[in-house]
Amino acid sequence: MKAIRVYRFGGPEVMLCEEIVRPTPASNEVLVRIEAAGVGPWDAWIRAGHSALPQPLPLTLGSDVAGVVEDVGTAVSGLHSGAKVYGVTNAQFTGGYAEYAVCEAGMLAEKPSMLSFIEAASLPVIASTAWQMLFDHAKIQPGQRVLILGASGSVGSIAVQLAHRHRVYTIAAISSEDEGRMTHLGADQVIDMRTARIADLLPVDTIIDVAGGNLQAMAIGRLRRGGYIVSAVLPPEPRLLEQHGATGTFFLVKATTRGLQELADLFDRGALSARVGTVLNLDQAQLAHRMLDGIEPYVRGKIVLAVSWNSL
Repeated sequence: MKAIRVYRFGGPEVMLCEEIVRPTPASNEVLVRIEAAGVGPWDAWIRAGHSALPQPLPLTLGSDVAGVVEDVGTAVSGLHSGAKVYGVTNAQFTGGYAEYAVCEAGMLAEKPSMLSFIEAASLPVIASTAWQMLFDHAKIQPGQRVLILGASGSVGSIAVQLAHRHRVYTIAAISSEDEGRMTHLGADQVIDMRTARIADLLPVDTIIDVAGGNLQAMAIGRLRRGGYIVSAVLPPEPRLLEQHGATGTFFLVKATTRGLQELADLFDRGALSARVGTVLNLDQAQLAHRMLDGIEPYVRGKIVLAVSWNSL
């Protein structure tokens, strides 16, 4: 089978499209014929050697996948050959840029029936991240005020939709021409960080940070005493949290079958929407990473690799 392999860490040029042996699932794994694979910033971090997890070389890049089950391990229940699935390959976030991938069964679920394989492959990591930040970590409650940093990005856009559905006053902080889209997705207030100041905001109960940098430090000052910040980008500064009487955490997402099933139901009911920006072929994975690194321009939205013509 074809796969995108990395033998040394570095820029997009280290990625090679080559033939390797098709993998065999272990007892708790599923072999999936990949129809489409999502491309995310975490893939570039792994490729460059900046992963938060140990990544032994050589490796096959890619974690977000959608496809059809080919074979199941002896300990797997609930999935069968021919099932259309989406999810994350494994806890290492590797193995997905390929024609076939073995995936941990507990990180897969049936694909949303209303979405194409391309759309489904754009979602597992970003949608799971938004869900876990809001509900597992921040434990948001109706009527609270929530500030989402980096709201116009893939994770932020899902977070805006989920917060709105939970009847939370949602403030979307962006640095783009996306005010109309944010309002359409459910934001009650949109702050363009190019022209407005975080310091002018009324205090908030929770901050969802998918932007990081100096913006995070400035935003912590707008937390109410007892407020909470959760970041998928940068650990909050303990000194700032103590200064403002707040708490916070940095976390790494872990996709689960249950969470993916709940999200699939929301997408099938039209309660959430996906945003695919650029679709490329598997052998264009290097170009996809040049886009991630800002070397090549691309359409806003998630980059997805179409591994099979059936995914279109």
